[in-house]
Amino acid sequence: MNQFRGTGVALVTPFSGDGSIDYASLEKLIDHVINGGVNYLVALGTTAETPTLTAKEKKEVLTYIVARCNGRVPVVCGIGGNNTAEVIENLNEYDLSGVAGILSVVPYYNKPTQEGIYQHFKAIAQATDKPIILYNVPGRTVTNMLPATALRLANEFKNVVAVKEASGNMSQCMDLVAGKPSHFAVLSGDDDLVLPQVAIGMEGVISVAANCYTKDFTTMVNEALAGNYTTAQKLHYKLLEGIRLLFADGNPAGVKFVLSEMGICANNLRLPLVPATADTMQKTKAYMASNK
Repeated sequence: MNQFRGTGVALVTPFSGDGSIDYASLEKLIDHVINGGVNYLVALGTTAETPTLTAKEKKEVLTYIVARCNGRVPVVCGIGGNNTAEVIENLNEYDLSGVAGILSVVPYYNKPTQEGIYQHFKAIAQATDKPIILYNVPGRTVTNMLPATALRLANEFKNVVAVKEASGNMSQCMDLVAGKPSHFAVLSGDDDLVLPQVAIGMEGVISVAANCYTKDFTTMVNEALAGNYTTAQKLHYKLLEGIRLLFADGNPAGVKFVLSEMGICANNLRLPLVPATADTMQKTKAYMASNK
């Protein structure tokens, strides 16, 4: 069974009022999500505001997460970019001794062809023996990694073990599931689609909502994976409005507001991101009050 089956959580990076990293709140968040039932942690993903972290901060955050997790669940580290040589350099420079796998995004901005995407990930797969989760998120990268490219990589490299598919394209997801080798997992990158995606054969999710709505979300995923769709469906519809509000003003603006309401971390982001609007915060408060 793939070790990344179930719910992974893309951890936020808490910040203090002066913009520095708030490690005390990160400690609370790590304990909260592990106690809430997540199967693994994802450090330095999009939700972590990684583009705004310095190279030094990235290494320090990863080290802290691995240490605080202390082997309770696996830790995945986000190491990706649009400069293949730099990604490989980071793989060599980061302390990955406590890391179970790498999440690596399709190159953004420079718009590679499918062959370019293949060659990028081929170079990464050959540069590390760590398990690799490909990350397809065309809404952010512009370029869509087609199923044929992901499956080509999965079939050629045994350490390419999963894809986080965040295209929202169910037809594309089905092509991935239908064509995948046995060692390769197709994971969701869309919190609001996890239930139907598990029904078509996907094996879990790397989630934003699991930061805050952890117990309900992980239970929904577990029930769906067990084939208990009636129970999972009730939780899906309980969570659906809350999930949509998390993304109404971009990620992680929504989830940081919810975490601030929960007393886990302050509602601070680094520019160019800003907090959710007053309207979204009001609607989120109403949603949380009705689902206590």
